[in-house]
Amino acid sequence: MTDQTDKSASQARASRDDRLKSALRENLKRRKLQARERAATADPSQNEDGSLNEGTAGKTGS
Repeated sequence: MTDQTDKSASQARASRDDRLKSALRENLKRRKLQARERAATADPSQNEDGSLNEGTAGKTGS
């Protein structure tokens, strides 16, 4: 009888591990996609000269 419970316990453990692996993989994919989207939206915010302040580019201290 212990063989039966050992098998079911190991199957449950394997099933749980598979679900966790799948969930982690999906989470990683989602986070990578979010990071790519953030990087893509962050690039156009800079001016041509690389400065972040629109009003101070090319001005001297008057």
